Amino acid sequence: MSERLPKEQRLHSKKAIDNLFDNGKGFFIYPFRVIPLKSPSEGEQPMTRMLISVSKKRFHRAVKRNRVKRLVREAWRKNKSLLDALCIEKSCIFDVALIYSATVILPYSNIEKTIKRVFEILEKDYFKNEENPTSAT
Repeated sequence: MSERLPKEQRLHSKKAIDNLFDNGKGFFIYPFRVIPLKSPSEGEQPMTRMLISVSKKRFHRAVKRNRVKRLVREAWRKNKSLLDALCIEKSCIFDVALIYSATVILPYSNIEKTIKRVFEILEKDYFKNEENPTSAT
């Protein structure tokens, strides 16, 4: 799989973003508020799309906001192959919003560890439960 992050894998459509925030159920894992939404790919190519948000309230300077977004985007790009493979296997579109909530710029290693944990949680909650449905007996 390619490790590129093309524009198609970035969530930029207002309709898709509104749908994500209206219907997605989120969770918090420091320093991110994560809002995922899984939907079937009806005639579209299965893929994972992401959105990064960094608050102007926490980082007044655009230089710092852009730095955080670059770090998060790079960590996502390097580790996204797991979710991409699951989306292709399940034929779905998986949208994820990452809202950075820390007040300092964390080192890249911390951000990458957190992104990996986010991927593990997303895989467990959104993809593994379908394969092994638990029956209450």
